[in-house]
Amino acid sequence: MQSLQCHIPTPINSIMKRFFLLMLSLWKQQLKLYAAAALIGAAIGVFILAPSYNFVYSRENTNNKLSSLEYVFSELVSIFDGNIAEDNLILFYAEIGAMLGLFSVGIYGVLHKRLTRIESLKAELQKDLAPIIAQGEGPHLEFKSSFRWDLEQSRINRTLEGVVLKTLAGFLNSSYGGTLLIGVSDNGTVLGLEKDYQSLKKSNQDGFEQAIMTAISTNLGADLCSSVHVLFHVIEQKDICRLIISPAHRPVFFTQNGTPKLFVRTGGATRDLNIQEALEFVQIRWKREA
Repeated sequence: MQSLQCHIPTPINSIMKRFFLLMLSLWKQQLKLYAAAALIGAAIGVFILAPSYNFVYSRENTNNKLSSLEYVFSELVSIFDGNIAEDNLILFYAEIGAMLGLFSVGIYGVLHKRLTRIESLKAELQKDLAPIIAQGEGPHLEFKSSFRWDLEQSRINRTLEGVVLKTLAGFLNSSYGGTLLIGVSDNGTVLGLEKDYQSLKKSNQDGFEQAIMTAISTNLGADLCSSVHVLFHVIEQKDICRLIISPAHRPVFFTQNGTPKLFVRTGGATRDLNIQEALEFVQIRWKREA
């Protein structure tokens, strides 16, 4: 007897297939949006632009005495009846309208994202730092004692940079972003950045900001630097770095031990998701922007 063999897909193949299907779903939604915009634009071209142009042309070149509304209405009736002259440019106006519709959707998407980011940043900048520290850590706020200086071992500890980057990735992946204060302990005590400054070649605020941005660019992606805004405050004669993080336009992965991981905020903490959780999170989180 011939034995039957059952092929069981490997976990990697299954994961890649599911990821591809999720991305395909997002592309389909975007395609539907652009198709709807093109159809609406084409309708505007046919039912508004074409009759309007014909009305202006008839006024200038014929003895047309109809009002604009009467003329446009008569043109619409002709279109619905199928009485279209051979030299009518209705197809041309449909194409123009469709292109305008697609262009408008693209412009609106860009402007909407920028305006939302600006308003969010303005609201964050209007907040005083002292009340922010007093409210304590939460889903949109976290404190870090330092960026790279280990206060317990009195030395540079690169692992601490990874902790900061993990938190940044969590805020970037959230729908609302967040604020990270460096130079403040978990209980809200102001520690300052003096030790971090001393660990840098350029021992001042500029050097610290440069180190932060270099770490983001190298480990998370250069395109994400514009989503992190750096401010410095002085409290109790000590510098504090305030990072205001806007939501990212794409999933942000941070590599730990050679494995890319997707980090998210859960309550007042940051944790990494397993593969299934990451796929579902990406679908829901960026589906809103599709």
